[in-house]
Amino acid sequence: MGDKRIYSTRRGSAIHLPSRFDKTTRVLALDVLESDIADELIVRSNPATEFIPDRGTKSVITENDSPDVGFRFSLNPYRGCEHGCSYCYARPTHEFLGYDAGLGFETKIVVKHDAPKLFRHFLSQNSWVPEPIALSGVTDPYQPCEREFNLTRQCLEVAAGANQPVGIITKGALVLRDLDILAPMAARGLVHVNVSITTLDAALARAREPQAASPKARLRAVRELSAAGVPVRVLVTPVIPGLIDSEIPAILAAAKEAGARAAGYGLVRLPLSVAPLFLEWLGRALPDRKGRVESRIRDIRSGKLNETEFGRRMSGTGEMANQIGAMFAVFARKYGLDGGLPAYDCSRFHAPPDARGQGRLF
Repeated sequence: MGDKRIYSTRRGSAIHLPSRFDKTTRVLALDVLESDIADELIVRSNPATEFIPDRGTKSVITENDSPDVGFRFSLNPYRGCEHGCSYCYARPTHEFLGYDAGLGFETKIVVKHDAPKLFRHFLSQNSWVPEPIALSGVTDPYQPCEREFNLTRQCLEVAAGANQPVGIITKGALVLRDLDILAPMAARGLVHVNVSITTLDAALARAREPQAASPKARLRAVRELSAAGVPVRVLVTPVIPGLIDSEIPAILAAAKEAGARAAGYGLVRLPLSVAPLFLEWLGRALPDRKGRVESRIRDIRSGKLNETEFGRRMSGTGEMANQIGAMFAVFARKYGLDGGLPAYDCSRFHAPPDARGQGRLF
């Protein structure tokens, strides 16, 4: 499959940023376009979304050793993300594929059709000692194309069959489609769901996260998951100072009312190509706030736009970062969201048979 479709929804990025691995520079020559330049520019700023099959992947499980991340293993059925969040830290990963981190990240979606099969193979290996696996650690497992490809659902079916614990991270209300799998898994201590809510302002959410679920839809997901017994944590991530930090108390109050059991936060970070892309978006979408927001991001990042040092990447440094952290802690405690979620039960795990139907010998 390599079909293309056009979405009328706006994109998070309006530009194709040259890849840091690309040795050539391409410039759009407006003077040689056909006379209807406006139509040409519209098409270029909202190109077709292409779904590119990835048949060469040998494994869908990635291991990380970052002390700032709450999981060691993750599973990503897709590379690139239709949600188009203007601040997404994962955008530079698309450059390794030969695509750009701007519009390319949102419109060149690499689909790992073999993900369920590869996941089953991974779990069947004798070397696997069960521990939670994040779904997904990089791009959203419930981005819009999941409605068609169903790879996240199929991977959940593999996990459920093996009693393999998983932790879901998403901005997508589509997670509710899979309640028939998630609720029984939750009853066996096998699943947590983390729902990212970065603002309650629907217009701001649509501008920053153009194809993600609305804040109202995400709260509905929290409510229905919680009612079905699925442990839910709300992630106020990323907090962008000068833009949404003042919303933290209201977001936590709404999360509590919807039934969330815990909450977490992280400050915005703009690595590599994300910085120019985010600043371009800020100038285009919120020109009156651009200077203030950029200045406050630099305040929490020691004068820079990003921080790579472990222990500081998520929490930032300086007085403003400390104030945001303190405010979050106060209101998380007020609403009883300062604890954790129930422990996963890894003792139930049993390896699935491999492709030949062979189970583990020991």
